[in-house]
Amino acid sequence: MPDEQLQQNWKPKYNPWLIAVVVALAAFMEVLDTSIANVALPHISGGLGASQDQGTWVLTTYLVANAIVLPISGWITSIVGRKRFFMICIGLFTASSVLCGVAPSLPILLMARAFQGAGGGGLQPMAQAIMADVFPPEQRGLAFSVYGLTAVVAPALGPTLGGWLTDNYSWHWIFLINLPVGLLTLALVFQLVEDPPFLRRKKLGESRFDYLGFSALALGIAALQIVLDKGQEDDWLGSHFIQVLTIVAVLCLSFLIIWEWFEKDPIVDVKLFKLFNFSTSTVMMFLIGIVYFSSTILMPQFLQTLMGYTAEKAGLVVSLGAALLLVELPIVGVLTSKFPAKYLMAFGWLMLSGGLYLSVKLVSLDISFQTAALIMVMQYLPLAFLFIPATTAAYIGVPQNKSDSVAGLVNFARNIGSSVGTSIAQTILARKAQFHQERLSAHTALGDGNFQSALNGIGSSLQLQSGVGKADGRAGALAQFYHTMQGQASVLSYMDAYFLLCAAAATMFLLSFVLRRNNPKATEQHAAH
Repeated sequence: MPDEQLQQNWKPKYNPWLIAVVVALAAFMEVLDTSIANVALPHISGGLGASQDQGTWVLTTYLVANAIVLPISGWITSIVGRKRFFMICIGLFTASSVLCGVAPSLPILLMARAFQGAGGGGLQPMAQAIMADVFPPEQRGLAFSVYGLTAVVAPALGPTLGGWLTDNYSWHWIFLINLPVGLLTLALVFQLVEDPPFLRRKKLGESRFDYLGFSALALGIAALQIVLDKGQEDDWLGSHFIQVLTIVAVLCLSFLIIWEWFEKDPIVDVKLFKLFNFSTSTVMMFLIGIVYFSSTILMPQFLQTLMGYTAEKAGLVVSLGAALLLVELPIVGVLTSKFPAKYLMAFGWLMLSGGLYLSVKLVSLDISFQTAALIMVMQYLPLAFLFIPATTAAYIGVPQNKSDSVAGLVNFARNIGSSVGTSIAQTILARKAQFHQERLSAHTALGDGNFQSALNGIGSSLQLQSGVGKADGRAGALAQFYHTMQGQASVLSYMDAYFLLCAAAATMFLLSFVLRRNNPKATEQHAAH
């Protein structure tokens, strides 16, 4: 029976919505773990006797292993089968989470995090690919709204949950909570999920392992991820270490694309980029990762570093936007079957640019909890209009037996985009804070009469209040001025970051109209190639 007839006749044994919830739970566990560890890094470093710089490798190790597995997940499923690969990933992720939770030293924790990242790398694309196959094309938008909970809501809840567990228990529990969830998900996947008949596995010996392609991928991704994580800390290309890694990343990834294009059995199916909808959706997902993820980390970071919020309280600011997104996602899922993706995405980018412009106007050292929550709501609500249409459009015109490769590459693009966006945001904050501090310090020269008058006034107040001498009062006044100047410079840097992201979102609004107009009412998958 031809593949086209198989895919038309096949239906899952169990309710597709039940399958969607189960596979989304596995992906949710993985995405949550990516953000939940961020807030616990100081506790992990202290508990294992490591420096703060060494502690950041807990994140980098995970991201490198995760990024390597994502683009090759389609090839792996062609060898071992989708269900088996999905279960292997769940088992590996769960077991390595336990090892992370009981790790007695940093080297063991880093090794466990590498295994955890490798297992987690297959969870998101397999969950998405399974949803793409168990639902007909006209229902995929609504189905991907369930998947959107994992990719969008989980990063918002991670810092809150991580902060609460770390503050009330210990950092070990941010990993150990994966054990019951992982075991439950593993049992449910075993019972409910099956491989469609049109996903034929390659026989043993029919496919050879592309050692050269995999080596280029692993080395290139590892170098790129380290550059993104350590670039600002090491002054980017001012560091010889970053220069070398940048050259390695460019050479290896360029070689990978050329090699895989002509490889008979490629480990990364780069020829999918010949399909216009897939390539544009992947690029759009990469840009969503840059703009969205960099914008959503700014407010929690601002509240913790400048306003003295705990990670848990900063997470609560995000929670309202995440809660509203839960209601919005299925609505947008329905809209994808009624309106072309390009218009929904244009609306999303327009909303996001407006929300970011509002952030420029509202962010200050006097910001209230309610205002900060409003900013996050304005940044979260547009995401459903970006994520779901881009994900849905990626499968249009793609053969159904390529679902795994599509899911792996789309999720890889989003993850790399989030790393790029995070690096850009941190670089802007650091460079602009220094720039604004230099400008503000020009008004604090000792020869400036206004500055001297203000300094003497504060010094006199300190003398009266604290009973200190004139010299100590003046020193205290200078310290207050310096602290205030640092705070104002930081606020201005956040305003600059929001403004640049606003400009990027506005640009993407215009570029959305370049996308081809898809038929949202299509009831059949486009012809396979």
